[in-house]
Amino acid sequence: MSTLISGIAASNGIAIAKAYRLTEPDLSIEKRSIEDVGAEISRFKEAIQKSTNELEIIRDKAEKDLGADKAAIFDAHLLVLADPELITPIQDKIQSEGVNAEFSLNETASMFITMFEQMDNEYMKERAADIRDVTKRVLSHLLGVHIPNPSMIAEEVIIIAEDLTPSDTAQLNPAYVKGFTTDIGGRTSHSAIMARSLEIPAVVGAKSVTSSIENGDLVIIDGLKGEVHINPTPELVKRYEEEQEAYAMQKAEWAKLVHEQTVTNDGHHVELAANIGTPKDLEGVHQNGGEGIGLYRTEFLYMGRNDFPSEEEQFEAYKAVLEGMSGKPVVVRTLDIGGDKELPYLELPKEMNPFLGYRAIRLCLNEQEIFRTQLRALLRASIYGDLKIMFPMIATLAEFREAKAVLAEVRQELLDNGVQVAEKIEVGIMVEIPSTAVMADIFAKEVDFFSIGTNDLIQYTMAADRMNERVSYLYQPYNPAILRLVKMVIDAAHKEGKWAGMCGEMAGDEVAIPILIGLGLDEFSMSATSILKARSLISQLSLEEMKKLSQEVLELDTNDNVKEAVVNALKK
Repeated sequence: MSTLISGIAASNGIAIAKAYRLTEPDLSIEKRSIEDVGAEISRFKEAIQKSTNELEIIRDKAEKDLGADKAAIFDAHLLVLADPELITPIQDKIQSEGVNAEFSLNETASMFITMFEQMDNEYMKERAADIRDVTKRVLSHLLGVHIPNPSMIAEEVIIIAEDLTPSDTAQLNPAYVKGFTTDIGGRTSHSAIMARSLEIPAVVGAKSVTSSIENGDLVIIDGLKGEVHINPTPELVKRYEEEQEAYAMQKAEWAKLVHEQTVTNDGHHVELAANIGTPKDLEGVHQNGGEGIGLYRTEFLYMGRNDFPSEEEQFEAYKAVLEGMSGKPVVVRTLDIGGDKELPYLELPKEMNPFLGYRAIRLCLNEQEIFRTQLRALLRASIYGDLKIMFPMIATLAEFREAKAVLAEVRQELLDNGVQVAEKIEVGIMVEIPSTAVMADIFAKEVDFFSIGTNDLIQYTMAADRMNERVSYLYQPYNPAILRLVKMVIDAAHKEGKWAGMCGEMAGDEVAIPILIGLGLDEFSMSATSILKARSLISQLSLEEMKKLSQEVLELDTNDNVKEAVVNALKK
């Protein structure tokens, strides 16, 4: 019998495939006395060999699909498995104490992990994480349980997980992963944003999917309605196959607009740009007719690895994006780490409220070598296209001035060393903190542009953590308080002859777009897959009518009333 679980529609589309649970198995162990020491050591050696074989396959596949840098982590794991300083004491313990291999492995590995974690040397601290990962793999073979690995998926599946980290999601191969659903998360969580970037349907915040779905169950993900169907009836599968076909036909209609400009029906042009995470995302931008990159999230360069990317790695990535856009504008956001985006090798202290804490420009201004390395790479790449640099989480004018001063110093150092840098690079800020929106008229005198980051602006204005499902009802993009802040930013920019864009999820929202057109937003940046749908909608709107509509909704009192007013206006 089919079971329905409702969640949050995070990425459009419909997927039908077997479930692949990405959950860690029970690796708890107990201490046992053993009689045949030789047999136990053989069992341990067999688990080591199985782990080695498995890691070699994973390493080769990762190198082929994801590149040598991401594969390097598995080389480190193979070295741990071959290290006699770890392996010999485990065998000695089995022999001298007559205990089972699982217990000996866990005790010995824990000792090394603790020792490495207490070292001051950052490189040696990272070895603790390698030993922890390798220990889990060997334990899984000793216990006869399976550790799921998304990089090994070679058939069409739907991922089932409690949550997916951004780096987990960035490594999913859309050729095999047809969709995913998670227990937790919201529409603006980074896993949801990455799902839209990868163009795979996703339902998040579905609460009980990991406890309700077994490996191999047939699952339907409806990323349009936010529904997950488990073991659907043949009739339901048939209906969804028909809906898949209808959705594909709708997308084909939108695809006809790929080379068209984005213009309202009374001739007003706005720019539709794309949010990207890696140079690989450019293909989707071109396929969907992106007129630029409105947000290049550089933090994905830093995730899913053991150390910071070098200046050269960053330079190559930025250059690839700029060249790939052939002179169209590319807005690069400097490192925005912290909040829900962690770097294990940076070892940031745990915070009670990480979204309000040490992150983004705050971290970069304090850890200037990280910041300067990124700025050098960006400035070197600037000659390959139309680069615009954007600082995230700016709360005060002092922060912006300091960031700009560091940029000027780095630029002068490069010029002094004979390195070519583009003559003109626009420098702007993300407006995602209410204080910055309120002070937009002051900021506008010093920035070249604004880009409104609504995901954070909404959570900070409404004092509601966007990762917390219990307060998700307060994620209200149409709340007049949000709309008034957006208007203040756009008006302030225009008064100084600057442009204002939006790179938060609201920019691709069908209800928000008519209001934003009326408020005068110049650039809309969204998931590439949303661009053609948005272009189709905008082509049916009149700027003059949307101006009147936006003025009307600014005077309304609730999020729901604004939504109702827009929906009614669009029906006319």
